[in-house]
Amino acid sequence: MDDITRRRQRFAREVRGERPDLALLCLLVGAEADPALDEDGLAAALDALDRLAAVVTPPPRAAATPSAWAEALADALGTRCGFRGDPADYRRLESSLLHQVLRRGHGLPILLSVVWIEVGRRVGAPVYGVALPGHFVVGVGDPRGRHVLADPFSGGRELTGQDVETLVAGATGGPPTPDMLAPADPLDVIARVLGNIRAWAAARPEHSAVQLWAVDLSLLLPRHPARLRAERAQLLVERGDFLTGAAELDRYADLLAELDPGAAESMRHQARAARALLN
Repeated sequence: MDDITRRRQRFAREVRGERPDLALLCLLVGAEADPALDEDGLAAALDALDRLAAVVTPPPRAAATPSAWAEALADALGTRCGFRGDPADYRRLESSLLHQVLRRGHGLPILLSVVWIEVGRRVGAPVYGVALPGHFVVGVGDPRGRHVLADPFSGGRELTGQDVETLVAGATGGPPTPDMLAPADPLDVIARVLGNIRAWAAARPEHSAVQLWAVDLSLLLPRHPARLRAERAQLLVERGDFLTGAAELDRYADLLAELDPGAAESMRHQARAARALLN
């Protein structure tokens, strides 16, 4: 069994486990991009999270309010350790890879939030992810009660209600809804990380191999959009694997046949066109 197969089997086991390990899953995503990230590298990255946790000075128990915890994490991670984001981070694949974010101190909002969540878990802070449209942040406290939201991308700045409304309106044109503020499930976090990687690669055709492995991992998640199968098939055709891509287009067409006959016929047309490229 080769390394890729072993990593993906481990990823598949983890996402189907009772309590998926968010940090490990992010690191297994990173190993797809960086094959040099072996078992020692995974252990080193987890050790780095432990070291960051040692930097945090927890507030006294009697004063451990959500704001106090948020300030403690912002001081340790944002101020003393320099974890924050920059617009240029959106142009770098490394910004979606946890081991690189731990090394660089920079990354996308969702990966910086993962650092906060994992460090918070290690020090007993009530931290959880909040998947706002277009900008991932963290919640600190009781999501159904007293809590605050903080933005790791800006070093841990505490967000006001107006800040949240502005972020959501910028992405959706409307106000935030309760479901947007609910704690993000670890598998939803991983799905969003992989979606970011797919979007990054889709805008750079020379990186279609990256898009393909991100799709492959997405398909291993217990919940994933069926359209990912079409995306994978089309990628295979673009990369010259015409027969495999055509076969997958046909299988996806079979799934669509009853729900959307027109879309199914479009998929079959693409499959015929892919096979024709062999002539």
